[in-house]
Amino acid sequence: MDNFRRAMGDASTYLSRAVQDAHIGDEATIMYNRARQYTEEKLGKAERTENDSHFDDLANRTDQTKNYTEKLVKNTEAVLVPNPAARLETFMFDNIPVDKLGVKNTRLSNLEYLGTDMIEGGNEFGPATPYGSALIRVGQAQQHLGEIERNYIRGGHDALIAPMQKFLDSEMKNIMRERKILENKRLDLDACKNRVRKARAMQLQPPSEAELRVAQADYDKQVEITRLLMESLGSIQTNHLRYLGEFVESQAKYYAECNTCMQDLQQELSSVTHMAPGKTSTPILRSSLNTTPSHQNSSTAPGNLESSQNGTTEANGDGNNLDHVNLSSPPPPAAISPSVFKTADFY
Repeated sequence: MDNFRRAMGDASTYLSRAVQDAHIGDEATIMYNRARQYTEEKLGKAERTENDSHFDDLANRTDQTKNYTEKLVKNTEAVLVPNPAARLETFMFDNIPVDKLGVKNTRLSNLEYLGTDMIEGGNEFGPATPYGSALIRVGQAQQHLGEIERNYIRGGHDALIAPMQKFLDSEMKNIMRERKILENKRLDLDACKNRVRKARAMQLQPPSEAELRVAQADYDKQVEITRLLMESLGSIQTNHLRYLGEFVESQAKYYAECNTCMQDLQQELSSVTHMAPGKTSTPILRSSLNTTPSHQNSSTAPGNLESSQNGTTEANGDGNNLDHVNLSSPPPPAAISPSVFKTADFY
């Protein structure tokens, strides 16, 4: 009994292998006929079945949609993350479960790195100093800009890149697969037609007409399936228009937030970097007028004082502008030329 079961098992195994070998042989024959038909078409030695003009227009529109969608996705990624290494790192963290290995994405943006260095430098120079406090404030603004940029990258990816990439991986991939099947069906049909045509030309027994009819029916069915899928791309553009509007909205929000942040920062720094009203070079001139050497103070004669005051009167045009000069201090040296006062900037 055991021998009988063993014999039956071996027989079933041999039969399965024979069937598989037969299928492999059939597939090899089909692949050979397709390759031969394709080569003869390229060499101009075989005819091919042409589609109608409407189908060709749909095929061209499908190719354009695929090419430009891929370009939009690629260029949008380059705009959001210009650094190719950063894009590759983001792709790995998004598609590879590295978090299970204990690896986390701690990469900061360039703005965040700059803000961190500014804050550290401001603390080193002293938060109480004008320069140190300004560095800390600008560093905080840079970090805020980095956070805004991170939200913009995430929003732009979710608004445009992700849905378009999903379209390429689903609908467009399905259409391209059906077009590939249609091309194989066409090669099978044309190969069958060429065999029948050659056999009739040589007055030989042609292949079965049923095989030709089956190939023609399969081809017509695949043409209809592919046509319906390519015609559905018209409604896809409506969705892409909505994705584009959402991307523009996220981009406008990003630039508006950046502009608000920089305007606030500029207003805060203007009060620190600009000098207070009246703090010009005039106090330096007054200090030179109010500083008199001790040996001249003791030896200054009333005549010198009178001549100095007269010189000051000439510099100002008349005696009405003398209230702009601090006369309570010791008089200036007699050696000072009146031309100095002519170029002075009095208040």
